[in-house]
Amino acid sequence: MPRNPYVDVLRIPGAAAFSASGGLARLPMSMVGIGTVLMIQAYTGSYAVAGRVSAVLVIAQALGSPQVARFVDRAGQRRVLLPMLAVTTAGLLGLVTAAAAGAPEPVLWPLAMVAGATSGSYGSYVRARWTHALVGDPHRLHAAFSFESAVDELVFIVGPVLATVLATAVIPPAALLLAAVTGGVGGLVFLSLRGTEPPVRAHLEGAAHDDGAGLARSRVRPPGPRSALFVPGMPALALVFLAMGTIFGAVDVATVAFSTEHERRALAGVVLAAFALGSLVSGLAYGAMHWTSRLSTRFAIGTVVLAAGVSLFFTVRSLPVLALVMCVTGFAIAPTVINGNAMVQALVPPQRLTEGLAWVGTSIGAGASAGSWLAGARIDAAGSHGGFLVAMVAGWVCVVLAVAALPTLRRQQGRAGLAVEQVPDPGTPAGA
Repeated sequence: MPRNPYVDVLRIPGAAAFSASGGLARLPMSMVGIGTVLMIQAYTGSYAVAGRVSAVLVIAQALGSPQVARFVDRAGQRRVLLPMLAVTTAGLLGLVTAAAAGAPEPVLWPLAMVAGATSGSYGSYVRARWTHALVGDPHRLHAAFSFESAVDELVFIVGPVLATVLATAVIPPAALLLAAVTGGVGGLVFLSLRGTEPPVRAHLEGAAHDDGAGLARSRVRPPGPRSALFVPGMPALALVFLAMGTIFGAVDVATVAFSTEHERRALAGVVLAAFALGSLVSGLAYGAMHWTSRLSTRFAIGTVVLAAGVSLFFTVRSLPVLALVMCVTGFAIAPTVINGNAMVQALVPPQRLTEGLAWVGTSIGAGASAGSWLAGARIDAAGSHGGFLVAMVAGWVCVVLAVAALPTLRRQQGRAGLAVEQVPDPGTPAGA
């Protein structure tokens, strides 16, 4: 009887601890955006002000995370992230205090900027630890990355619903206060686990890379570009994830508008949770399988399935149907993101891995901000289906970009000397 791949990887010494604490440290990323909107709107009565302050925080986070990750790659996780954690917590508490005191909007912007720019990307730090722990073990690293994508989805199921309940039923800043606590506690525990922290070296030999069907040992690579973003193949991936983020941002806003039009605004979080639930289930299933097809091909197919599903949102006329369609469409999200993270690992030199993984989150975050803005403009003009139209267009742009990137991605993987196929273990289900 085959072993459960997730139980197997979590039995690695220290793995369960850094994965759990890293998951707790990631909870704020799904709470601070909506928590800021709800708090500022409650104190000012203005959605416009709330949206601007939230946008400042999210954009600062998107721009700051890769830079923090570069410092982490150079100096180590604990050395860089401990002071950053203190600054992030202070920024969130300062934002809450200023908003509650009725401070003018220009005062809120720098506080939001500080809280966002220093928050980092704990998902990339956790994945860097898995990569270090599972060097030369491609099957288990595939399972570990899939498990972390499932954790991401769980965070985005719980976070928005929790933030909405706290901010509306307790006190307006409750969501941000909880985000500060969970981020602080999770971050401190994560950084205290020194035994699993990746070493800092200028060049790492034997780091694991995933070509899509498996992972192979990398060769020592020259320093190359100063930033992981400019490694060949990375700009193309970043653009694909930018378009994917636009889908998510547009769907979030359009779902709230759709629920409001049906006089069920409180159910918006539940419907969005269905989107993340589908992704969670598919991520766990995907990670339990070994695949023989090219990673880049599976990545492109995932974008096609996502775009096709999102296109159906435009035709839906009831909340239950929307929740069902979103849940099914969500099945395309986690496998596509898993494959994208694996391609980053294949393309980026080991000494820049954390930064490379952070660029995935940054691209999605930047796209989400753009999607929210574009969808909001269309919703004002044409209702919620105008927002879903933005998501549909972004979905097919994502497909075009992914297909256009295939030759570059395959060429770069070939130059890295990576294997194309992975042979499934006996008794393990195989995918096409």
